[in-house]
Amino acid sequence: MTGSRLALRQFVLKVHSRCDLACDHCYVYEHADQSWRNRPKVVSLDTITQIAERIAEHARSRNLSEVSVILHGGEPLLAGPERLDQIATTLRERIDGETEVQLKIHTNAVLLSKRYLQVFEKHSVQIGISLDGDQEANDRHRLYADGRSSYEKVVRSIELLQRESPHLFSGILCTIDTLNDPIRVYEALCHLSPPKVDFLLPHATWDEPPPRRSETDYADWLGRIYDRWESDGRPIRIRLFESILRTSYGGSSLSEAIGLEPSTLVVVDTDGSYEQVDSLKVAFDGAAATGFDVFGNSLDEVAAHPGIGARQTGIAGLADQCRSCPVVSSCGGGLYPHRYRDNSFDNPSVYCMDLFKLISHVREATTMQAHHLPVKALELLASGYGGAAEIDALAGPQMSIRRVLMTAVGPSEPEGFDALADLDDSFPGLADAVFAHPYVRVWAIDCLQGKASPRYLRNIAAAVACRAGTSLKIRAEVSDGVMYLPTVGALANVSGDHVGIVVEGGQVTTLDGEGEWWPVRRLTSGEHSVVLEDADPYRHCHQWPASRRLDRDELADWQQAFDGAWKLIERDYPDYLPGLRDGLSTLVPLMPAEAGRDVSSTARHAFGAVAAALPSDAATLALLIIHEFQHVKLGAILDVVDLYEEKDERLFYAPWRPDPRPLEGLLQGTYAHIAVADYWRRRRHVEPDPARHEFARWRAQTAEAIETLANSGALTDLGGDFVARMRTTIAPWLTEPLPEDVLELARASAAAHHRAFQSQP
Repeated sequence: MTGSRLALRQFVLKVHSRCDLACDHCYVYEHADQSWRNRPKVVSLDTITQIAERIAEHARSRNLSEVSVILHGGEPLLAGPERLDQIATTLRERIDGETEVQLKIHTNAVLLSKRYLQVFEKHSVQIGISLDGDQEANDRHRLYADGRSSYEKVVRSIELLQRESPHLFSGILCTIDTLNDPIRVYEALCHLSPPKVDFLLPHATWDEPPPRRSETDYADWLGRIYDRWESDGRPIRIRLFESILRTSYGGSSLSEAIGLEPSTLVVVDTDGSYEQVDSLKVAFDGAAATGFDVFGNSLDEVAAHPGIGARQTGIAGLADQCRSCPVVSSCGGGLYPHRYRDNSFDNPSVYCMDLFKLISHVREATTMQAHHLPVKALELLASGYGGAAEIDALAGPQMSIRRVLMTAVGPSEPEGFDALADLDDSFPGLADAVFAHPYVRVWAIDCLQGKASPRYLRNIAAAVACRAGTSLKIRAEVSDGVMYLPTVGALANVSGDHVGIVVEGGQVTTLDGEGEWWPVRRLTSGEHSVVLEDADPYRHCHQWPASRRLDRDELADWQQAFDGAWKLIERDYPDYLPGLRDGLSTLVPLMPAEAGRDVSSTARHAFGAVAAALPSDAATLALLIIHEFQHVKLGAILDVVDLYEEKDERLFYAPWRPDPRPLEGLLQGTYAHIAVADYWRRRRHVEPDPARHEFARWRAQTAEAIETLANSGALTDLGGDFVARMRTTIAPWLTEPLPEDVLELARASAAAHHRAFQSQP
């Protein structure tokens, strides 16, 4: 395996190699690797200076905006407050000029005192504390060497921290023992009001498996806590559960224990030697070693070490069994050391069955659980049509997904989330109207992937307050001078990246009176209307660039085109009208394309929205709307059911594209072009030219693509039925008579397209 060269961002710095407790589940002292015996007890300042220089050098060369340094052990407090002060001072002086450094410490806390807190206050050191639950649970393992309990000292230290420096408390690390009562452990930890809890599986391998009473002992234990946590309204953050929720809908994991994110962590021991993640010590003696040290090797060299690279390859680096697992996006194969067996890490985790059951339980137990489409609804949607009932069957899962996404973002933005939760309780149903705005989901997924700010949750809360007619004062996000409230409107010409706003009686103002109010505008036809969305900052997710806000004349042009298009759909395409009326909520204007070219788009996560550049006539806009809404429907279907094997990475010929397409892309295009063929099929009776030629072209190309899908071998059983129903729709169209010259032109065009495709390098 070749070495990885991803930047390293997390540095575990061993400042003391001994411990004042004798925990019998400790991976440092109680497992295969005993290298601690030959290491200095306390890290020297020369070593600290050198690692600080190495981190600064790495941050500078990789242009890193921030890094995290975790003071660790053994027990880091054994280094003493003066030495810890010197260490933190050196790190900040040497690194802060190159990047922002977040300092943390993981401790058993039995020595924590006001003197230590003074040091940690001085350097803004976040404090994580190890505690396994109530006293009975904690005393199973966390004892002094002479058998004395450490529990009371740890609890007193937590109370001191909560009293003197609560903002430095980062959370509790709890190692699981399934002999402990899970609810008692949970209640004991909740009683201490930590900002978050990490439940840690005890380190183990297939060669040295964990103690267990069944193959899902740990999942059963955690599952009971999860159910209680949900019923309590999630009173504290539990990082494992939040990570499962986030990864289930495309977000990143908050923990290295699960998820597919590449590891960016390296350990530096007290002698300056670099190590891989130190939990590897459970595998075999020397498993964590790299052979490098801070005096002779840069962090770029460490980043290229094959052992580091092994934890950065995502799904490609997992065992075959893991890659085909339905929960792999959340599990990620489990913690790397837990995969060890017979001199290899190419295995599932020793906790495989636990992780599978727990992740499945969390997914099924939350409001994001699978909504099952009625068989008849799926059959009608597969035909290419679908009315109000079928769209409603798709909208239910969409709302569940949005609510789960809000919950997943919540811990990153407590002010906005708390305000939103209060409004949701006081005004049931109003939040759903805001969540349903198409680009709320786009924002939430971007946020969970680190591409958007969680502060926008405050804007969503303000939008709900505005719709409720209640009062709210909050600092909202500003993007390019616009403070946007989904479904409500925007304040334009606002400075800064956030602004204080007051919501009162359905009106919104900034604290300093700044800004021009832009109400949400709508396009209407008869009694029907849709939002014209030209202000949402998250609408810029389409294949084509979104337009700026329309002026009065441009708005009038869109109104005229929409009215004409909608009336045409009502008159000539009544089979599509009920679904569009119930499901199309938003039109996004796109920038005009090159002369003569019509462009339109949907975004995978923006259910209900269609984007288009204003075409030259209403009939073309009707076609674009019908065509793109097919993508909206199929995207929502794929959120609920599996139609194809996602692991299939082959590319397929699409008769309308110059480039080969992955299976989902071909399925999307084929499904959409059923409606395109149908549009021209009906249009030819009104406008024979060019409609006859377009109908001949699209019916043949769509039928060809349907057969490619059917013969791909990558459809699920349900997907096979879905594609068969697509074939049933288009089959009779293939026999409808057309002039021979029209058919010949369509055949010649298709042949030329295929030849051009085959001639590509």
